[in-house]
Amino acid sequence: MAGRLDGKVAIITGAGSGIGRASALLFAQEGARLVLGDKTEAVLATAQAVRDAGGQATALQIDAGVEADVAKLVATALSTYGQLDVAFANAGIGGGMAGIFDATPEAWTEVLRVNLIGPWLMIKHAGKVMADAGKGGAIVLTASVAGIRSGAGGPAYSASKAGVINLAAVGAQQLSETGVRVNALCPGLTETGMTKPTFDYAKEKQVTHKLGRLNPLRRAAQPEELANAALFLASDQSSYVNGQALAVDGGLSSSHPVTRQLTGQTAV
Repeated sequence: MAGRLDGKVAIITGAGSGIGRASALLFAQEGARLVLGDKTEAVLATAQAVRDAGGQATALQIDAGVEADVAKLVATALSTYGQLDVAFANAGIGGGMAGIFDATPEAWTEVLRVNLIGPWLMIKHAGKVMADAGKGGAIVLTASVAGIRSGAGGPAYSASKAGVINLAAVGAQQLSETGVRVNALCPGLTETGMTKPTFDYAKEKQVTHKLGRLNPLRRAAQPEELANAALFLASDQSSYVNGQALAVDGGLSSSHPVTRQLTGQTAV
C-alpha cells in the first residue's frame, strides 16, 4: 500500500521533540524523505530514529528564526534529494506568561522572531522553490488555539500565533496559481517539550486528569494526534484545503467560556 507522502521530500522544523519528532516519524513512515531542523542536538536523535525505522533523514541544528538557517534547510533538501514538496514550519517558543504591563520589548521581539518571522521565512524560501518547480506543494505552519482567541497563552505567544494564522491566509493568496498550498495547524494543550513543565508538575501532584479539562474531550493531546493532522495538511488528501487554520484542540475553541456545562441543559 502506497504511503501518503511517497516520492515526496519534506522539511520539518522543531523536529527535536514533541509534534516535530512525532511528525518526522509519521512522515517517514508514509514515504517522505526528510530534512529535519531544530536548535537542539535532539534533532540528531530524531533523524536516527527515522533511519532506524527504515526511513531517510538528514538533520541540521538550526535556528528557525534566522534566514540563513532556513535557506540552508531548503538548500539541503535540494542538494540531498533533488526536490522539495512539503515544508512544516513547526518550531516555536513559549515566551513565558508575562502580562501586557510586565513584558519587555526584547521578550516580545524574540517570540515574534521565532514564532512568526520563522514561518514567514519558510514560506519565502521553501515556497519559492516549490513555485519555481511548478509541481505544487504544501506548507504547514504551526499556530495555536492561543492565536484564535485569548486565554490559551501569554500575550506575546498568543499574538505571534494569531499572526501565523493570518500568515497562512496571506501566503496562500501570494502563492496563487502556483499549486502551493499554505495552511496553519492550531494545537490545543499537547504534551511537548514546551509544555513539559506543566505536565511534569501535574504528574508530580497526581492531577494529570485535570489537564485539558476545559475542552469537551476533557483531556490533553499527544504529539502523535497533531502529527496525524499535519500529515493530512501535508498530503494530497487535503488538495483543496488552502489558507485555512485547522484547530486540533479537543473542541476547546468551539465555544466561549462558561461557568458550568450541563449536558442537555443551558449553560449559565
